[in-house]
Amino acid sequence: MTFNIGNQQAVNINNVAGDQTVQGGQHGTFLGGEPREWAASLVTRLHALGLPSEAAEAEVVQAELDRAQPDRQSIADRLTQLTEALTSAGTLVTAGESLRGPLMALAGWLGALGAPIMQMLTG
Repeated sequence: MTFNIGNQQAVNINNVAGDQTVQGGQHGTFLGGEPREWAASLVTRLHALGLPSEAAEAEVVQAELDRAQPDRQSIADRLTQLTEALTSAGTLVTAGESLRGPLMALAGWLGALGAPIMQMLTG
């Protein structure tokens, strides 16, 4: 079986060969734009929540994204640490989609390197 899938833009897209069962519903966040915009949004939201040290960490990610060849491993490491800190402090629960959206967008951009971040955000 071959899938020929063109451009897809939606909140949730499932490309499945065979059966699929979804229990508990599906949820998704779509942020248009580019990784630097997502990082800038994250910085702004962290500052708005009164989290200057976390915002500073996100600013390092933003600066890395300004480089011609961003170091994805470095970005993944920082975002993993940031997500762990936000999770353990309960901030992700209270802030909801405000932080989850840009973090998920960046994790998705990272691909396999973003999997641990996605797991923390959805698990």
